[in-house]
Amino acid sequence: MINNSFFKNIFLLFSVIFLTSCDKEFNEIGGDLIGENNFDLSKQSYSVLGYTQKTNAVQSNNLEVNPLGIYNDSNFGQTSANFNTQLTLESVVTSVGANPFVESVVLTIPYFVDNTQTKLNTDGTRTYVLDSIYGPEKAKMKLGVYESGFFMRDLDPATAFKSPQKYYSNQNADFDGLKLPTLLNDNADKSQNEEFFFDSKELSVVTTDTVTSAKTTTYSPPAMQLTLNKSYFKTKIIDAINSGKLASNEVFKNYFRGLYFKIEKIPGSAGNMAMLDFSKGKITIKYNEDGTPAAGATKVPRVKKTIELNLRGNSVSLLTNDFSSSGAAYNALPNTGNTTEGDDKLFLRGGEGAVSILELFNKTDLKGYDANGVLGGPNGISDELDDLRNPADGKKLLVNEANLVFHIDAASMAASKEPQRIYVYDYTNNRPIVDFTLDPSTNAADPKKSKSILDGLIRKDATSKRGTTYKVRITNQIRNLINNKDSTNVKLGVVVTESIAVSNSYSVRNANSFIKQVPKASVMNPLGTIIFGGKSSVPADKRLKLEIYFTKPN
Repeated sequence: MINNSFFKNIFLLFSVIFLTSCDKEFNEIGGDLIGENNFDLSKQSYSVLGYTQKTNAVQSNNLEVNPLGIYNDSNFGQTSANFNTQLTLESVVTSVGANPFVESVVLTIPYFVDNTQTKLNTDGTRTYVLDSIYGPEKAKMKLGVYESGFFMRDLDPATAFKSPQKYYSNQNADFDGLKLPTLLNDNADKSQNEEFFFDSKELSVVTTDTVTSAKTTTYSPPAMQLTLNKSYFKTKIIDAINSGKLASNEVFKNYFRGLYFKIEKIPGSAGNMAMLDFSKGKITIKYNEDGTPAAGATKVPRVKKTIELNLRGNSVSLLTNDFSSSGAAYNALPNTGNTTEGDDKLFLRGGEGAVSILELFNKTDLKGYDANGVLGGPNGISDELDDLRNPADGKKLLVNEANLVFHIDAASMAASKEPQRIYVYDYTNNRPIVDFTLDPSTNAADPKKSKSILDGLIRKDATSKRGTTYKVRITNQIRNLINNKDSTNVKLGVVVTESIAVSNSYSVRNANSFIKQVPKASVMNPLGTIIFGGKSSVPADKRLKLEIYFTKPN
């Protein structure tokens, strides 16, 4: 009994010690989960030097989503987005029967829709609202779809075919110059070519039962649905089957080099731009051919066949900027902003756009500490950071939360579509910060809102519905910087993002000492925003700062 009681007491003591240590660990490491109510914490603001860095032409091949259309922004000018993609065979085709006849050739590319606004009508149809579309609703443009004459390689010969081939946003002239002349979407319906627009109408297909003659209507969400030239595809695809051109994707991609989508402005129409997942698109070729007569029959039956070509090969987003009617102030900015004092305003723009570079803490360096914490002369480290690493009372700071709060220049952005999210990353090493990596939060209903602890989502005024701020948590980044004295105070980059799930970087075409890469998700986003920098000339309530909430142990 005595032994049992002794061991129970020992177990209880160890349990208390363990739970206490866990609680202390949560206060320090779990502090970034604290919400908006930080009134019980000490708060201090620190300097942030920020300046704009233009990217100019960027790598834009094989993006998850691509823009198509024309978008005019009063701050960033007009952007025209064309697109080129290879086609791939759903399944190889090695032979075709006699007397083939093409019934239809249809190109279908689904649009993004806002599921929260989809309405079921009393007759069973649905009313949709398109998502990820920018500009006036149903604005008309001229759309041409052509066979591409540009062969998109998988591997780069300049690297002895060891690295993937890169294609860039400013190569539109290269692809346009090699397109084949025949317009493929030559239907008499002008909404498919001369007066194309992104239509939110539900698609419907009526089929008739061959036995009962009963008609059935099937419905599907909105999509770009274009009727293509049957004669062209009869010659180019069906007639090429027996010569082995569809026997493998390798052969087929060299034979039929893909599609080139060209958008042109119609006089009097502003145009608009949609984000599309072209990889979900397909060309459906329906044809019939002679079959084999049944034993003793004299009539040759016709057999229906289908070939599907997917838009899943190599692709590239092709952008053209025009600043003749808008965006003059942005266009006049130097490629690199003020790296000494910072810029009053920071410009973030996707595509061939702009990154903002942030340097945390004041550059003043009048003192320093050695490895033992002994005060000495300048050491190449900001005095603000030195003081955080070496508090005067010797008591280690416990960082509960650290945020960068960006104030939107509401006056400048009043007439512009606002990006819904920004992304902060390690600019020095072109990789995510530790807070991105450690954030496990997901949002199944809206994946674009995953990693909500990291944040970066726009905050809007309740009355105007316009953006006011973005906030990004960099708690663990700051903890590491303070607690590990050999940790480098890297520059941070800020960009607009199309998808928080995409964190890898793409190359800048004309790399220099300031910029070599940019986050891929920024290349995918056509929007831009203007935020206030950390310069002293910016009003204090709008100035970019690093805000740290911390506690000190007693």
